[in-house]
Amino acid sequence: MSVTVDHQPLPAEELGLKTIGQVLSHIQGQKRLVVHVLLDGEEPDLNALGTLRAAPLLGHTLFIETTEPKRMAIDVLDEVENQLSEADRLTKEAVTFLRENQNIKAMEKLRGCFSTWQGAQESVLKVAQLLRIDLTKIMVDGRPFAQVLGDFAQQLKLIKTALENRDFVALVDVLVYEVSDSSANWRAAIRSMRSVIGA
Repeated sequence: MSVTVDHQPLPAEELGLKTIGQVLSHIQGQKRLVVHVLLDGEEPDLNALGTLRAAPLLGHTLFIETTEPKRMAIDVLDEVENQLSEADRLTKEAVTFLRENQNIKAMEKLRGCFSTWQGAQESVLKVAQLLRIDLTKIMVDGRPFAQVLGDFAQQLKLIKTALENRDFVALVDVLVYEVSDSSANWRAAIRSMRSVIGA
């Protein structure tokens, strides 16, 4: 039996750890987040997590990489900020194409914006869940984060309505005036989350 955590041997037998689940619980007790597991040099099937956790250590080689949850959260928030910058660029290009009546090219840019906005929202919510951050306590320029999310959802509805009605003038207005505010609010929300995380 060989157990390695973050490139350091773990004395599993001395600690009384007999199963993979016990090793994982031991690691979680140290406030570490498991990010990669190899069992006998292979990535285990994470769909069979119950079976994996029950598997005995005896006769196996276990390699685990971890990260500190706050570090991971900061990395995710950094990536969200990069994605928001990309969405800003795509939005500006979409507006340019709409003003030039190149609607198909504008829609391609908007597709990229939608996936980026959705990814940003999911990432922020997952970071909050990971660190058990109560989003009702996150304030964004004096407003609760939930209100910022609600405003964002409303803007997406305005965009959808403009697209359904093929009202490209209204779409440009939403993209120019509403979305730029939303982007600023997202950045403010990320700053607020960073202050709560302590980084």
